[in-house]
Amino acid sequence: MAQKPIIFFDGVCGLCNRAVDFLIRHDKKRIFLFAPLQGKTASMELPGSLTNHPETIVCKDGNSLYYKSDAILHIMVKIGGVWKLTAFCYILPTFIRDFFYDLVANSRYKIFGKKESCRIPSPEERTLFLD
Repeated sequence: MAQKPIIFFDGVCGLCNRAVDFLIRHDKKRIFLFAPLQGKTASMELPGSLTNHPETIVCKDGNSLYYKSDAILHIMVKIGGVWKLTAFCYILPTFIRDFFYDLVANSRYKIFGKKESCRIPSPEERTLFLD
């Protein structure tokens, strides 16, 4: 059986945790699994250069790794439904999409806060998290 795509996120970031909540609500087919960049799964599955940069969302889908805006668009398209319309953003060059991604990512703690520790999934969510 093929591994489900894994979304690696900054486990202490308020924005990232809200994004995970959003994805859990909208991923009706339960396509994705989740793991914090600070966890064991990330250290085993990702190059160290990515786990050292918690401002970067990463989606591992099979043997492919998607980062930053590419990860967000890949995730939204896979969720499907109206969210597939975000594929329209692929017309913008990656460097432009990532410029705006970085603007938000670099100020995310200041705007959305930072938690003392990584998110603890609820009992209902537990099967969706690897760490």
